[in-house]
Amino acid sequence: MLHCIEIENHFAAWRAAALVALAQGLAPESIEWRIKEGAGHDSLSGQTALDYGETSGNAALMSDAPTVHISKELSALLHDAALYREPDRWAFLYKVLWRWQCGDRAAASPADVDGARLYRMAKAVRRAKHDMIAYVRFRKQKPDAQTPEYIAWYEPEHDVLAWAAEHFAQRMGRSSWMIATPHGAAFWNGEQLHIEARRALRHEHRCDTEDEAEALWLAYYRSTFNPARLNEAALEQHMPVRFWKGLPEGHLIPAMISEAKSGARRVAQASGVAVLGGKSIAVEAEFAQPARDQPSSLDACRRCDLWRNATQAVGSSGPRDARIMLIGEQPGDQEDLSGEPFIGPAGQLLDLAIGRAGLSREQLYLTNAVKHFKWEPRGKRRLHKTAAQREVEACSYWLEQELQTVRPSVIVALGATALNALLREKASLRDYIGKPFELEGGWGIATYHPSFALRQQDDAASDRVLSAIGEALAEARKLAASVQGEPRGVP
Repeated sequence: MLHCIEIENHFAAWRAAALVALAQGLAPESIEWRIKEGAGHDSLSGQTALDYGETSGNAALMSDAPTVHISKELSALLHDAALYREPDRWAFLYKVLWRWQCGDRAAASPADVDGARLYRMAKAVRRAKHDMIAYVRFRKQKPDAQTPEYIAWYEPEHDVLAWAAEHFAQRMGRSSWMIATPHGAAFWNGEQLHIEARRALRHEHRCDTEDEAEALWLAYYRSTFNPARLNEAALEQHMPVRFWKGLPEGHLIPAMISEAKSGARRVAQASGVAVLGGKSIAVEAEFAQPARDQPSSLDACRRCDLWRNATQAVGSSGPRDARIMLIGEQPGDQEDLSGEPFIGPAGQLLDLAIGRAGLSREQLYLTNAVKHFKWEPRGKRRLHKTAAQREVEACSYWLEQELQTVRPSVIVALGATALNALLREKASLRDYIGKPFELEGGWGIATYHPSFALRQQDDAASDRVLSAIGEALAEARKLAASVQGEPRGVP
């Protein structure tokens, strides 16, 4: 029997209806989710990040609703994915909640089909939030009783208007403003925020009055443009073309690019720069580094060029007296932004393997062989690129310091790069997997990097990789116990 559930198009209404459906034991395939007449697919009501309330219409049934305990991570994913502009989002979110309530925790794993989709939706919404904060431009006009002091037009990819409006309301003081979008508008009168859902606007809401601050900004933007350093790919990656039409400086960019291509980039440059002949000389990586003082801190490290394109150096985490050390390859995109190791999708899979081995993060020392994120642009994304041997050698200075400080009983190398960094020589990961080897003062174990599980074609293959990592960690626990007794905190 197919059940039709009609809700307003926002998270609070879906949450209340979903709890009622769970109480009645309705499976996802037996529910047809519909948006109430007049609410519209793009209704913005109740979309603020702080709105977790229940709809009053279901209050009578809520007393019979089951108690649903979900993790903070899943809660954050559901709230963000609820803003993803997709017709079947409510049906999909209920499917994830249903699986979780039935005990299927894989629904929140990036290695699961539904989990991967949930992460993808949440990531797209978070990116849309960042873009809206970055690319909304207000234009000042003469205010009156009906017209705000500042007006902006923006076209968000997802339903993040209400979230962004809260951000601007906290930062614009008592100045009145309006942000108009194709799917609604946000109004701030200096005291109260109002979100108005409407049908799609046919024309952009433009402000034609002169703005002295904008003229000053355009003059400044022109003066800072350096045609000799123009990189179109990097420009379009950090400021996508689709945002240009909403930016005051947007109409200047094509002309400045054209001028640079027409010869402006040659101004003030010597004609012989970077054209001298020569040939490459083969040299061992350890001898390729120039003589220099050793850096006093990781943030000041310039031993290789990876720091130039990284947000920051990513250090380690965990107790300094840990008996088990885990070494990965290098930080990823999320680690580069946060400065913490193993917090991205691969880190979440590593947490699953750690749990299967009867360990916890608090007992382990986590680090990487390379401390800066090496990447290459692919559209709007930064894709991981394997570190070169010379970069691994450059970072061995920091890894040696960590080994001498922590002095772990067991070291687990996650992947081939980590194994090579630990052994200080080229080695095949396949030859070492499942074969603990002796190190000075302890043992070494080699296994797959968790990102290898993410690259598998199906769930079964991914779970086999995850099981292998868990078994390696369980072996590390046994070896640590045999060397110095049971690791701290292990029951």
